Amino acid sequence: MTRIPIPDGSLYGLDNLPYGVFAPDGGEPRVGVRVADSVVDLAAVLGDDVFSRPSLNAFMEQGHERWVEVREHIIDAVSDDLPDGAVHALDTVTLHLPFEVADYVDFYASEHHASNLGRLFRPDAEPLMPNWKHLPVGYHGRAGTVVPSGTGIVRPSGQRKAPDEAAPTYGPCRRLDIEAEVGFVVGTGSPLGAPVGVDDFAERVFGVVLVNDWSARDVQAWEYVPLGPFLGKSFATSVSPWVVPLLALEAARVPTPLQDPEPLPYLREKNPWGLDLDLVVEWNGQVVSRPPYREMYWSPAQMLAHMTVNGASSRTGDLFASGTVSGPEKDQRGAFIELTWGGKEPVEVGGEPRTFLEDGDTVTISATAPGPGGARLGLGAVTGRVLPAR
Repeated sequence: MTRIPIPDGSLYGLDNLPYGVFAPDGGEPRVGVRVADSVVDLAAVLGDDVFSRPSLNAFMEQGHERWVEVREHIIDAVSDDLPDGAVHALDTVTLHLPFEVADYVDFYASEHHASNLGRLFRPDAEPLMPNWKHLPVGYHGRAGTVVPSGTGIVRPSGQRKAPDEAAPTYGPCRRLDIEAEVGFVVGTGSPLGAPVGVDDFAERVFGVVLVNDWSARDVQAWEYVPLGPFLGKSFATSVSPWVVPLLALEAARVPTPLQDPEPLPYLREKNPWGLDLDLVVEWNGQVVSRPPYREMYWSPAQMLAHMTVNGASSRTGDLFASGTVSGPEKDQRGAFIELTWGGKEPVEVGGEPRTFLEDGDTVTISATAPGPGGARLGLGAVTGRVLPAR
């Protein structure tokens, strides 16, 4: 039997217990929970076949009451001795995409990010579009190109046209960027024609992941008028391997910033779902930004409500992301287009001035959140390395 040691100050203690899908050496992918630096095989511990599957979807669709029940069982189990074969050292397992992505929607919920891009792209106009403070702006992404952390990101090719070029050309992206985001995983869906209210958020959403929405800025700039992002975004979106359950984040809950004008009734929250998450962006191992999620204007409950208000259905495994997380300070900007002000203000990385990503660059986004009693919880990390265009 094995008792998992949990060091004082661990980001992955009993208050966290994030879910993931792992494969032990020579074994098949299955659902586990991270405890300190170990992964617990839930099928072996709880005796439920739903955890022997290669994704969280079957468990998530069982619903909120089941999520609460299983969390209590896990806490009881890992507080005691566990069968030796049920505990694996984290560095000996392979981590997989934790859930099957049904649909993917990306929002644009940071006022700081939206204002910065408005000033960059429309310097002689108001930074925010007239609709921005009335609804959470978003676009539908490509679920099939959501990839797990550690997947290499092939530099995309496409049409691009710089302001000084007379006509577009085709070739590898010249302004490859990242967007540090927080993603929300729908556990139980909603039928066609039945909007999800803001008050139903915690019953519907299973947990939280970190997201890197890789962005080809030159491709995006040429294509986005009039219908918005397409090839500049759809080539890859990376997610972290651990899904932190919403049940673990109650201590991280904070109000959203003041929303003025007051949102329309379907977007009004009595107890807003702001979250006090601290993100860290590393470029080739060097910290270049610390975006604060608590600054996000629109909450995830408002995003889900707006996403379904027209009667659109939602499904187990739907992923919706916040859009770039940025704060009011320069070192809190969650995209390199902001951080370098469109390439005009390079940042020093490894002793060299840098603007956009080069082949071989690695970006890692990590985050922590407050837990009960002053503890901190880890949300893991999402990492990707840029590979040459094909």
